[in-house]
Formats: sequence, structure tokens, C-alpha cells
Amino acid sequence: MKPSLPLPALVPVFRSMNICRPMMRCLVALLSVFLLSSATSATSAEEPAFRPPAVPLVAHDPYFSVWSQADELWATKTTHWTGKTQRMAAIVRVDGHAYRLMGSGPQTIAAMKQVSVEVLPTRTIYHFAGGGVKVRLIFTTPALPMNIEILSRPTTYVNCEVTATDEKTHEVEFYFDAGGELATNVGEQEVTGEAVAMSNAAGLKLGSVSQQVLGKSGDDLRIDWGYLYVTAPRTAQATAAFGTAATLRDGFSQAGPAAIAEEIPEFPIAADRIVAAVAMSLGSVANEPVSRYALIAYDDLYSIEFMTKHLRPYWRKDGWEASDLIEAAVNEHDELEIRCAELDAELMSDLKAAGGQEYADIGALAYRQCFAAGKFVADANGQPLQFSKENHSNGCIATSDVFYPMMPQFFLFGPSLTKSVLVPFMDYAASERWPFPFAPHDLGTYPKANGQVYGGGETNETNQMQVEESGNMLILFGALAKMEGNTDFAEIYWDELTEWAVYLENKGYDLDNQLSTDDFSGHLAHNVNLSAKAICGLGSYAMMCDMRGDADSAKKYSDLAQSMVDEWMMAADDGDHYRLAFDRSGTWSQKYNLVWDRVLGLDLFPAEVAETEMKYYQKIQNKYGLPLDNRSDYTKLDWILWSATLTNDRDDFLALIGPVHDFLNATPQRSPMTDWYFTSTAKKRGFTARPVVGGVFLKLLYDSAVWSKYAAMDETQSSDWAPMPRPPKTRTLVPTSADAKVQWKYTFARPEGTWQAEDYSADGWEEGLGGFGTDETPGATVATTWNSADIWIRRSFKIEGQIPESIGLRLYHDEDAEVFINGELVADLGGYTGDYQFFELPSSAVRSGENVMAIHCHQTTGGQYIDAGIDEILPESADPEPSSDEGKD
Repeated sequence: MKPSLPLPALVPVFRSMNICRPMMRCLVALLSVFLLSSATSATSAEEPAFRPPAVPLVAHDPYFSVWSQADELWATKTTHWTGKTQRMAAIVRVDGHAYRLMGSGPQTIAAMKQVSVEVLPTRTIYHFAGGGVKVRLIFTTPALPMNIEILSRPTTYVNCEVTATDEKTHEVEFYFDAGGELATNVGEQEVTGEAVAMSNAAGLKLGSVSQQVLGKSGDDLRIDWGYLYVTAPRTAQATAAFGTAATLRDGFSQAGPAAIAEEIPEFPIAADRIVAAVAMSLGSVANEPVSRYALIAYDDLYSIEFMTKHLRPYWRKDGWEASDLIEAAVNEHDELEIRCAELDAELMSDLKAAGGQEYADIGALAYRQCFAAGKFVADANGQPLQFSKENHSNGCIATSDVFYPMMPQFFLFGPSLTKSVLVPFMDYAASERWPFPFAPHDLGTYPKANGQVYGGGETNETNQMQVEESGNMLILFGALAKMEGNTDFAEIYWDELTEWAVYLENKGYDLDNQLSTDDFSGHLAHNVNLSAKAICGLGSYAMMCDMRGDADSAKKYSDLAQSMVDEWMMAADDGDHYRLAFDRSGTWSQKYNLVWDRVLGLDLFPAEVAETEMKYYQKIQNKYGLPLDNRSDYTKLDWILWSATLTNDRDDFLALIGPVHDFLNATPQRSPMTDWYFTSTAKKRGFTARPVVGGVFLKLLYDSAVWSKYAAMDETQSSDWAPMPRPPKTRTLVPTSADAKVQWKYTFARPEGTWQAEDYSADGWEEGLGGFGTDETPGATVATTWNSADIWIRRSFKIEGQIPESIGLRLYHDEDAEVFINGELVADLGGYTGDYQFFELPSSAVRSGENVMAIHCHQTTGGQYIDAGIDEILPESADPEPSSDEGKD
């Protein structure tokens, strides 16, 4: 049952009735509870509640992502998804007695008993009880998929709702803080802060001193540019203060909001020594709920580098600044709380109808994690582009075989979300940059989408995922065409799609020794499941040919796909199941790629294939799930959720997802949901917080009514994307080792003193030609072998005449690199590039005459290489003409 009016429509109704804001908030809260309880059933007393491995609190993008990794919110410090500490705390003070709700200290403040926690698609709700009151601490992230502008806003409400339970009236106060670590990569980095005031809110702003915007790329990194905001609405009359966590929390516990303003820290200060706090009174609380909220937000200024161009977050597309973001969040708080409650109720109801409470539990957790593993930015036309990140696998950005399993969540909510992922990838694939007849793997290393880095990038045709990525893209375009009922979007990239169909026609059925998305299992020839992907890809292409009126091509590729199916069934048949590889009897694997045959209505594989596989899966699955194949008992969570749908039978689906739910309850690794784990022990094998869990929503795509309902909610209606940015034209100013023989001084031992200083003496260092690295590093021009963990290199160079107006660093680093010019840090880069990349510098970084460049590079795993030069950025109309300037030491 639902109210007669949709919840968003009730907001103007409340206003027309002159209902005050506090009362409106109460009505919102009551309606939220009613809506949720009517759409989902409460956990029975006999059945234990779902225990997520980690609980999302602030989940927006790969950098602004804070989680609780404990059963009780107050038991441990909150962390970034990588596990690094990012402190947040919440305290309520009831009649002068303080209780911790969130934050592991100080221990002098008693923890209020936590009654329950519930993770929903847009909200996490904690229930506490003690001191004669019950408390709901609600983290609301307005991740409304129908409106990308709202979805992209990096704002989370921390709502504290208190109700008396003892028929008495209590005086209640609320405190919230967030640590400086949320604005830095590591806790030792220095931050500075200031008070901020908007028209309807006030609070604090905090950010790193260095502010190297988009300076780092890689996996195990946190943001260290942009600014964290901790604010509260002016109506709350909150007190805001910076200070140490212990001092502010103790002060609040003893004397309430006024006490926290007494400490005035000196900036700059190490991030792990400072918090930004707000505290406010809820007034007198009786048996009607009273609520207040704090708002936490993060303005990263620029979010993604796409072909060397810095792109703004999507919420900034109309020129918004942080003040606009916060003012809108406060103005729209009540309405957004209602809309989030409505979406939570409806989506949880549909998930439960499709696969029971266990499926709904998994889906809610997946929803938050999937959106929080990517970033929405605006192109030059103000249209949305979404870049996903390979969290905890290799840090790549916009990876085809990562967004392939992710896409069911995006498909479900309409074409704007879907196209936002496909546009940047396809524009790169269609450019002169991509030289191969198959689809790319990635666009770079997050947050720098400057071209593929995997498998040798644009220079190595052999170590790629040729069939994997080409099949992925044809299937995804087929699904989009089915959603929209036309191939209009596919027409833009029809040449590329046709080229990939031809590739699968020639190479897709019986593959050579190739990698698949499950590349951690190694190369595999004659891969049966990958062959199924190629067949479904060709079937998708045939479907699109038919939709665009090309009957001859439709028949050709449909007949081809069907003939491949006939061969596939004979060659893969292993009695009561189908093989892992055509030439390996006694093997098996999940055939998760077959799902698209039924979802897209391709009708290629007979029903007996899915039924045979499903019977075998149920016979061999382990306590915590179905292994990926016979080579190990580890599995992939996303693929199980796909395989579970093969027969589209509810009992079969429940039989396979039940053990996955058990795994999430039992795994000892308290990190955000992994998709790679051992089915016998429930231990994580690897991968954390990846977007692939969006694949959990595939089951809903089988229901055309449900899919159509959500897809039709698309409010963004994106179109008219801008062309892909073109990297600037450059001319060599100071050559790299790929351009000339360049002498460097180098050492593998940590040097004493200020090795980066301009006047440092490197007389004791070795001398050799750059670049430095190992021969197996793809695309590297190695002149001097470097195979240790660290290297320090220095070179002097001379620039004749006037310094150009625009310059940049030409750098190949694998992996982490610190680059100094004339003693000043100009780049602090994590991860690796896989090729020479361009990083703009201020022209003041160099001077006419003699200069010194000094670099430290750190290696952890895989290939390694370091080399650098400097380029001049030319006007658009100019033609680059390399100079012959030689480097020297």
C-alpha cells in the first residue's frame, strides 16, 4: 500500500498547508518508515538479520567512500573502501549524558546499544536505544538514478532522529565530525581549513595544502585535492569547530555544543590530527520523533582527465560551485529524503518479488557499491560521462570487461545512464588512437582516461582480450537497442560494431590461447564460455541489423550464430554438463555469458542447455556458492548471480543465491563486498568494492514490465555528446629517452640529504642512459636496467631563450613517481601509465638557462620503468616540430 499521492508530490502539499519544517521532517520520517515497512517484510525473530561484510555510510565515488567494517557502528574507526582510516563520529547527548553512536573513541564516552542496521539502496539506517530514548542514525545518499544531476552530487545527509521511550521529556543534542583523512591520500599530509557560510547553511571546509588536482593515478589511492565540507542548516543553529577528535568529542560530552568552539587549531596540520565537527540541539524530545542533520560533502573541483583534458563533476555542469551544491542539498533535504524512501521501498519490493529477501539484501548492497565505484562528469556540451574504476584489481578506468558485468544496474534505470558509460569508451575506440580490429580493454588508469594501459596498451596486439571485449560491446549495444526499441545510438558507432562482428565471425567460435575477463585464471584456449559470449555477440549484432532494416546482414549473422550453437553443443558436451574447454573432457565452468540469449530474446541456444547446466551447478556447488570452474573452488559473485538466472526459474535462482547470501554473512574479511572469494571457506580471494556487482540486477531485466518501468523514469534524457577531447599538440622542449640518448645520474640506495634540491651533489651516484626499467615492461625503451624497489634519478637540462607560455611533463612512470624541477615538487603520481603521458605544468616550473630535474620512482609489482622530458604546448593551428635539444647532466 502507498499514499494516494507519490511521495515527491507531498512536499508542495505540506508547504501549501503551512506545515513548519520540523513537522515536515517528522512527516517525512513517518512516511518513510510506513513506505518501507509496507514494501519489505521485517526479519522474523527466529531469522538473524543480514550482516553486510561492511556497511556503506558515505558512498559516492572511488574517492569519497566511507564504510563501517564492524557489526556495531561504534566498535571501530570508519574507513575508506581500501581499509585506510577515514574517521567519522556521531554522539548524542541525552539529559547531559553522552552516548557514542559512531566512532571508536574516546572510550570515556559510553556506546549506546545498537539494536539493528539496515542497508537500503539510498540509505543506511542504524537503530540505537538507551537513556530513555531510541535513536535512528540515517545516512542518506540521494543516489536517484533517474536524475544524473542529483545522482552525481557528492552529498550525504547524516540524520539523527530521536524519540523518547519512557513517557518522559528529554533534552537531546547531536554531534558529528569527519577527519582530515577524507581530504588526503595519507594521514601525514597537511591540510588547512576555514569556516564557511552559505545562505541557508554554515560549517567548515578542509583540504590538503598541496592541492595537486588529478595529480595521482592508480588503485590504492585516496583523493588529496579538492575540499571536504561538514555543514548543517542554519535553522539548526549548529556550532562548528576544528580540533582534535578527543578534545572535541570530550568537550561535547561534558558541556554540549557550546564547548566544542573552545579549541582553535593552527593550520597547516597533519590530516590525521584534525577533525571538522558540527553540534546542535534537538531541544525537548518526547514520544514524537525529533530530527536534525549534518551534511557532509566533497568538491573535487575536477574529477577525471579524459585525453589530457580535465573534466568537471557533472553536478558542476551549469557553473555550480560548492556553495550552490550545499545550498541545494539543504533546500531539497525534505524532498530528497522522501524520494529516497520511495525508491528504496519500490526497488526493495521488486527485488524481493524477483528473488526473496536474500536477493533484496544483496541488491541493496550492490546498488550502493556499484555507483560508488565510478564518477559522473560533464563533457564540453554538459552531457554526462561515467567512468568506472577497477577498484582493487588494477585501477584501470572505463574497463570493458568490468562495466560489462556492471551494466545491468545501468540498463535497468534507462538510456541516459547506459550511454554515459558507452560514449567515452566508444569515442576512443573510434579514434585514430585505437589501431586494432577488436574492442579496447580500458581507457587508462583512474582517474586518467588518456588511452589504454592494459596488455601493452596501443602497442601490443597479442596480450589483449580480443574476443572478450568485442563480444561485450556487441551485447551491450544489443541490450541498449532492445531497451530503446531502435538502433539510433548504435548507428553512431556502426563501423566499429561491424568490425568487431567480423572479428568474432573469424575468431570467436574456437578461440586460440586468450584471456577472458577472468584473467586471474590465466590464458585458456578453446574456452567454451567465451565462445558462448562470441555467439551471443553475433546474435546481438544480427538483432540490430534486423532492427535497422538490413535483412541480408541480419540473416547472415543469425544463421552464423545458430550454426556456431550447433557446433558448440556437440563440441562442449560432457554428458551431464558442458565443458570448460572444447578439448578438455571432465571439466566444467559457469556459462554465465548465456544469459543474454534469453534476456535479449535471441533464441539461439535450446532450453536444454541451461537446464542441463543448472542441474549440474546445484549438484556441485559448495557451502558458500558455485565455483567459477573446475580449476579452483573460488568464484565470482557477479557471475553466480548471472548463472542463477539461466533457466529463469525461481527455485533454481534461490538455490544458487542462497549460498552467496550465506557468504556475505559469514566472510571473515570485513571489507566492502568482494566479487572473488572461496566457496568452501567464505574467505576473500581478492577484489574489493568493485562496480561489477551492478550485475546483481540482471534478474530484473528478465521482467520486461519491471525493466520498462524503471527505464521510463529517466529524467536526464541525455543527447548531443561533445566530441572526444583531443590531446594538445606539443613540441619537444627537453627530450625523453625515447627521443634522444639522455644521460642521468641514478642510485638504487636511498640518498642522504635533500636529493631533490637544485644544488644537491650527486657525485657518488652512478651515471647511465635513460630510460630505467626492465625489458618486459610494455612499450618501454630500456637503456639501463632497474629491477629493485626504488630508484632516484637526476639530470640537468638547458632551455635557450624565452620560456613558452604553456608546457608540460612528458612522463612514463611505473609505478609511483615524485618529480621535482629546480627543487620544487611538480608531480606526485601514484600507479603507472603504461606509456608516456602528458601532464601540464605551470610555465614558472622551468626557467631560461640551466635547470635540474630529480625523480624518485617506487616499484611494487609487475613491469617497472621511469623516464621523463618536457614538451611545449602548441596552439591548435600549429604543427609540432621536434627540437633537437639534447639533455645532459
